[in-house]
Amino acid sequence: MYRIAPMHAQQRGLTMFGFLFVAIMLVLVALLAMKLVPAYIEFFTVKEIIATMGHSPDIRTKSNRDIRNDFSARANTSYVTVVKPDDLVITREGGVPVISVDYEYRTKLVGNVSLVVDFSASSDPDAAPAQLE
Repeated sequence: MYRIAPMHAQQRGLTMFGFLFVAIMLVLVALLAMKLVPAYIEFFTVKEIIATMGHSPDIRTKSNRDIRNDFSARANTSYVTVVKPDDLVITREGGVPVISVDYEYRTKLVGNVSLVVDFSASSDPDAAPAQLE
């Protein structure tokens, strides 16, 4: 007679501690995403507004006040709340206004821990991002 060796079944899957660890990591990633995605959406909107304004044909004839008013109107229709018209830095290079803005987005994360993200946008495509300190 042949003797058949018993087959040892290997357990597969997560333990309770492994599951809790994975669940906590997923919750933390979701929390960060819920806080960061609106900041980046608003930044890309500000960047698009400034780039559009920089490429408008009548930008050379506008005063700084007109540029700020134009930004304010565009920001209101796009629901931009972080950047105000007074935050814009307008310089004239060769008679052409260059519009730029540097700002930080701050939001509460958990308890007394906040999340801070620095943003920089300019109508000059060759402009380097400013270093905030």
